[in-house]
Amino acid sequence: MPGAVEESNRRLLRARDAMDRRFAEPLDVPTLARIAHVSEAHFIRTFRAAFGETPHRYLQRRRVERAMFLLRCTERSVTEICMDVGFSSLGTFSRVFRDVVGEPPSAHRRRGPLPPVPTCFAMAWARPATDRAVPEKRPERLRP
Repeated sequence: MPGAVEESNRRLLRARDAMDRRFAEPLDVPTLARIAHVSEAHFIRTFRAAFGETPHRYLQRRRVERAMFLLRCTERSVTEICMDVGFSSLGTFSRVFRDVVGEPPSAHRRRGPLPPVPTCFAMAWARPATDRAVPEKRPERLRP
């Protein structure tokens, strides 16, 4: 019978797998916490402890990784790619992309198509670093 730690990890992996599969959908912490069968606060805390980043940051990075591929391998517009990977604002997409990759989407596209190597190698080589700062969404403070 699995222990409590193994069960917790299994639940977190279930939520992370959902983010990997459904990254283009509007996923939020309450939805992901329900998938993991834990409270929202516990989900954020344990996800960060297990994977080294918050669920929000992980989801943004996954969306940017997919956008990086689409920018270099398709002729679709930046706006189309922005919407296809799950962002609802071109401004937010451009800011997050620059924060994660270190250059704007248009500059990344100018690098040209990915080299003719197996996709897994190209994606691993082009994967953004997880230690780059991606600003977290902060709840708006109530004004008196």
